[in-house]
Amino acid sequence: MAVFEPEAELATLDTEEFGGEVVGRSPWALAGRRLVRNKLAIAAVIVFVLIVAVSFAAPLYASHIAHTNPFESNLSGTFQQNGKTVQVIQQGAGKLGLGETPVGPTWHAKYLLGADNQGRDVSARVLYGGRASLEIGIGSAVLASLLAVVFGLIAGFFGGWTDAFLSRLMDLIWAFPVYLLAISLATVLLTAPNGLRIGFVHLSASSLWVPLTIIGVIYVPYVFRPIRGQVLSLREREFVEAAIAQGASNARLIFSEILPNVASTVVVLLPLMIATTILTESALSYLSIGVQPPNASWGTVIQDGQGLLYTRPWVAIAPGIMIVLTVLALNVLG
Repeated sequence: MAVFEPEAELATLDTEEFGGEVVGRSPWALAGRRLVRNKLAIAAVIVFVLIVAVSFAAPLYASHIAHTNPFESNLSGTFQQNGKTVQVIQQGAGKLGLGETPVGPTWHAKYLLGADNQGRDVSARVLYGGRASLEIGIGSAVLASLLAVVFGLIAGFFGGWTDAFLSRLMDLIWAFPVYLLAISLATVLLTAPNGLRIGFVHLSASSLWVPLTIIGVIYVPYVFRPIRGQVLSLREREFVEAAIAQGASNARLIFSEILPNVASTVVVLLPLMIATTILTESALSYLSIGVQPPNASWGTVIQDGQGLLYTRPWVAIAPGIMIVLTVLALNVLG
């Protein structure tokens, strides 16, 4: 029975494509080749790029298509639909003919997905919410990865008390439940009278940097551990020992020999981290301790729609669908 050998198979593919000449490929080239051959991954890339594109085009949509301000209440507003003047907040539109109900989806440019209980355009708020959620999700994932790489390189390369101190610090952060720690930090920062001040940097409670920083910090240990483990392994490899024998400095060993080999791990973890941070941000914003008014995020839009689930479910369903599609696409890529 023939035994399948992946290395031999790859060599055969390279030989066939280049007329018998075996061409060496970098890990990035091999990763790109696998991505191109994976139709599901290509579909995930397209979905994610489309979501990012439409979310960051929110100002254009609100100003030039919907002609609305998604951050201001419009309780007494009206708009034209099929030649008729329609109230944004309709009186006695409930099942019992009582109370006030926002207009439902019009499937036109204005109020495409209807209005929320403040008379604001849901479709515009979903796009603006996606912009904030993506900024915080991507930013906090990058922040967590950068800090984890720095700490992981230091801990794994130098070892000793440095490794022990950083590892115990990460264990301390990891010991707290993620959402409980995030809620505690967010509550402290949001109730501070003057916001957050670090040196010359001042952040108000409504700044997107507050949830971005909190989420980025609490997820550092989740990237730190695999990075540290890989650095410990690489430090004992032959090419590192050869560089040490040639008199290479610690800086050269870290940046020229170890960091390039760690980068691929970070790239693999980054999509999963972004998906996780988007979910965390949405949960915190839903609990009113993430993104603060006048900003919007997918979590705050869902919160706005929780009281309209039986009359205008699209207010909560639309951002929920965006979250599911985004996280699913990122998980496929990871």
